[in-house]
Amino acid sequence: MLDKLFAAAGAAAWGGVAFRRLLPFLSTEALEKVEALCPRPKTVLAAAFPYYAGERPGNLSLYARGEDYHAVVVRRLNTVCEALAEQYPGESFFPSADNSPLPEREAAWLAGIGLRGASGLLILPPYGTYVFLGTILTGAALELPERSPAPDCPRCGACRAACPAGAMGEGGPDVSRCLSELTQKKGALTGEEEARLKAHPLIWGCDFCQRACPFNAAPALSPLPEFSTDLVDSLENADLEGLTNRTFREKYGGRAFAWRGPGPLRRNLELKRE
Repeated sequence: MLDKLFAAAGAAAWGGVAFRRLLPFLSTEALEKVEALCPRPKTVLAAAFPYYAGERPGNLSLYARGEDYHAVVVRRLNTVCEALAEQYPGESFFPSADNSPLPEREAAWLAGIGLRGASGLLILPPYGTYVFLGTILTGAALELPERSPAPDCPRCGACRAACPAGAMGEGGPDVSRCLSELTQKKGALTGEEEARLKAHPLIWGCDFCQRACPFNAAPALSPLPEFSTDLVDSLENADLEGLTNRTFREKYGGRAFAWRGPGPLRRNLELKRE
């Protein structure tokens, strides 16, 4: 049944893991948040949704050009939750995408989805790393197929060599140096941070490590219309001119690059002009 439900929801792959297996990856604060949401968590389901729409020029990261994946993934997972709620009366099912206390990537890896990339990303052939992850948390003890944890990628070093910020260490990515994080940072920047953004080709996000990955040499296109149509590839100063925070959100609020407001985008564009 779950195979059909996730396929109908547009997931390219799914898996499940007993919640207790995620405990080593949860801080005390995260565990408290999980238990506040679901007092007796038993099972976590994880699913991957492809988003690659082909090679298109632009100054926004590929992940941010379609509809906001947070809303899309939760909306699609809700169809699974509704069907499960009918099958398990009295149980609750909580969908989330990148805004949950659950460690989504670890859940996907333990559930046997794809490969564990050295970049910290999930690799799911034929889509490569171009997938969004979502989870469903429940107190229901679902009967799940036995799967081995996902193996590591070959560790070829391509992502590490491609990162201009040196954010890929032996132990995984260093978020404090990640260019994607820097493009989203609010407030004052150091001189070094400004220099890194000036040299960066994008004003939001970063695709260096993904483009370098051999599994992304010829990724399959996303079949999901939310990520393959009505794309915003670039933003220029004229696109943001005169917009207040409210009108910016009215115009771009359905996009993943909008959550910080127009400030970081304007700053990053201005740095390109200096």
